[in-house]
Amino acid sequence: MANPDLDHIDEQLRDDVRALGNLLGSIIAEDQGADALADIETVRALAKDARAAEVTNWSELSAWLAKQNDQTLVTIARAFNQFLNLANIAEQAHVARQPDIGLTLPANESVASAVSELAIELVLTAHPTEVLRRTMIQKYDAIETALGKDAEQKHAELQRLITEAWHSDEIRKTRPTPQDEAKWGFAVIESSLWYALPDALRHLDAALARSDLPPIPLDATPLRIATWMGGDRDGNPNVTALITEEVLMLGRWMAADLFLRDLENLQGALSMTRCNDQLRSRVGDASEPYRAVVKTLRDKMLLTRDWAEARAAKPDGGVRASDPVSQSSIFWRTDELLQPLQELHDSLVECGMATIAAGPLQDSIRRAAAFGPTLTRLDIRQSSDRHADAFDELTRYLNVADDNSGYNDWSEARRCEFLLRELDSRRPLFPTTWPASAEVSEVLDTCALIARLEAAGIAQYVISMARHPSDVLAVILLLRDAGLKQNLPIVPLFETLDDLERAPDTLNALLSNTWYANYCGQEQQVMIGYSDSAKDAGQFAAAWAQYEAQEQLVAVADKHQVKLTLFHGRGGAVGRGGGPAQTAIRSQPPHSVNGRLRVTEQGEMIRWKLGTPELARNSLTGYISATLESSLNPPDLPRPEWREAMQRMAARSLSAYRATVRDDPSFVALFRALTPERELGILALGSRPARRAATDDVASLRAIPWVFAWTQIRLMLPAWLGTERALGTSQEELAELRAMLDWPFFRMQIDMLEMVLAKCEPSLTRLYATKLLGDLPADSVDALCDRLAALQSTVLKLRGADKLLTNEPALAESLSVRNTYLDPLHVLQAELLARYRADEQPDSAIARALRVTMAGISSGLRNTG
Repeated sequence: MANPDLDHIDEQLRDDVRALGNLLGSIIAEDQGADALADIETVRALAKDARAAEVTNWSELSAWLAKQNDQTLVTIARAFNQFLNLANIAEQAHVARQPDIGLTLPANESVASAVSELAIELVLTAHPTEVLRRTMIQKYDAIETALGKDAEQKHAELQRLITEAWHSDEIRKTRPTPQDEAKWGFAVIESSLWYALPDALRHLDAALARSDLPPIPLDATPLRIATWMGGDRDGNPNVTALITEEVLMLGRWMAADLFLRDLENLQGALSMTRCNDQLRSRVGDASEPYRAVVKTLRDKMLLTRDWAEARAAKPDGGVRASDPVSQSSIFWRTDELLQPLQELHDSLVECGMATIAAGPLQDSIRRAAAFGPTLTRLDIRQSSDRHADAFDELTRYLNVADDNSGYNDWSEARRCEFLLRELDSRRPLFPTTWPASAEVSEVLDTCALIARLEAAGIAQYVISMARHPSDVLAVILLLRDAGLKQNLPIVPLFETLDDLERAPDTLNALLSNTWYANYCGQEQQVMIGYSDSAKDAGQFAAAWAQYEAQEQLVAVADKHQVKLTLFHGRGGAVGRGGGPAQTAIRSQPPHSVNGRLRVTEQGEMIRWKLGTPELARNSLTGYISATLESSLNPPDLPRPEWREAMQRMAARSLSAYRATVRDDPSFVALFRALTPERELGILALGSRPARRAATDDVASLRAIPWVFAWTQIRLMLPAWLGTERALGTSQEELAELRAMLDWPFFRMQIDMLEMVLAKCEPSLTRLYATKLLGDLPADSVDALCDRLAALQSTVLKLRGADKLLTNEPALAESLSVRNTYLDPLHVLQAELLARYRADEQPDSAIARALRVTMAGISSGLRNTG
């Protein structure tokens, strides 16, 4: 289907979009008939006319769709969803075609030492807003690859792949299990990060060489990959100790399988005969010493793979690090693989074969250092309330308190006194015959698993909803009593606005405690929660609270001479802290990075940023560049008047946001009627329930569906609500705001706000209201749209522009292309929601079409979850 709306974009990108669209159109016509393709063209033309009108009006398209039968709407939904995904693929291929500009190091005499101390970890999380089936993602990846082939090959392969995609179900019908989520994360590593990570480190070596600096040590780990998939049990009853064990074994199986491929390649390549004395002592009189070592490693890796596969298939909670099989027959810890590979490298260099050493062997060594035999490092996450409940049950069962009270009744001081006393005790605390509840038993089983594994493959324990020092001490006691001897890092996660404000005092109290200071060993990690703080306070006020909390946490760590790593729990959407990673890093408070960074990669953004080796390499080098820049050349402190202005604006924003979301008694009903929040259940988004508790209020709703639902109707409310009251509109106020754009933190807030506002389309929001509000007053929607319009006007005045994204023409063009296919999906979704809600037993075709529109809108707008 030709699209004349593409004439203004890059020629190669335009040709790809048109070619893919025409192929899809011919495939639809062949499958559904010429009339179906004509219907699709009618929808596209009506949507184009509506947007081109002086006042956007969707009524004609809406009326046309209302006359069609359910099956016709399924075909239309699937067509525009596929057109949109193909346009995204073409755009992604276009980005990949751009020249590789390499990695530029900041101009600073301390670069070498800063590089040696780099510690960047990306954490793949089990919060996917990725609704596509894995098989569809693989087909789309293949389409992108085919776009790079010669004309004759390209056409035939694209036709076959797009036909496969059209004749496949694009949406999952059932929720993924935690194991499914973990396998999806492992697949990203297998297909992309396995190659991208050593490639990114080669880029770093090349940049160092250009500055006449030595390469990074082979066993250094400036980049690592961790995951929450299979370890995040906060509010997810589907993640149990057995599930976590199975995921850990699946990771070991995948790691062994990938390393086997490396070892087989090395066995073919390392046929040299000359070696140094150290290697000769290892292999004896073997004629091909390098191959002899690789063969030994390969045999052990085969046993490791078979063992892990068997354990993953039948987890029973019995795997121990001390099992005989794990001590000798399999790879259990990183150094068991890394040391012999390094010996091969050292021998080659010593014997004058450095060129060979710098080939595939170097990449294998760096993979061994970064991934190890577990492939990823798994975080365990649980809510502080679950740990407190465990101790409450225990203290009541043991009658610990003379006043018959339990742990949950105690003051913070009394809790800490109890925990520290028990931590110093040599006797077990938890009786083996204790009849604990199922919830408490799961907490204890998880700690027992960590202890049995001696924390191998476990990165740290994250405590969500952390508020007090006792929340950290409680987890340490649970692990110690389970038998863990290592000091596993315990990471408090501060999420709500109140928690962020208390975070510095909590950390100071922890580090002031001699017992805990000895435990943490002068290193501490703190996680900043972007999602729940934004849902609690609004994006603008939350961003300022996060900034201030980080400043104060750094000051506390400096006071106690502790190395602090800030773990940023960012989502893909702006309403959950999303945004370009490099810009975000450079906008952090001065000295809050210092070469140490941990950050979540969530939802569909994993595919957009890490889905192919080229994209992943660029993302990883971007993280390296921005982290070094922020560490070596940090931004200046904000001027005192800017800080005061932010305080005033954040207070106004907070008040306006909460007045709507918390205090307006009609807001929840409006939210549930206007958005597809209630229907998200038919969209198999992830293994975790959408709500923390079975209530209808916003507080119990998780941040992902909160943002996702508003995005579907193009209002993007979580990303801007309250900001319209925060930013001043007088000439004097605007002048102050323009001056504040020199501050990287504030500039990023406005940049992200402008991007969100460009994605808003209030005319579509009003269409949803017309279709779905019923007896609810539409003036509430009008009021929200008026507030949005006022904010858009303020941002345009601030920018001195007549339209949004004037300074971002590539993004503006991208949105323009995607709107061609998004607009019909929105109008169609409004119609489908009305039909779905009107029928007590909706037709399965309506549910299918509705799922497809949700997926298409999510893919088209990207930063949705």
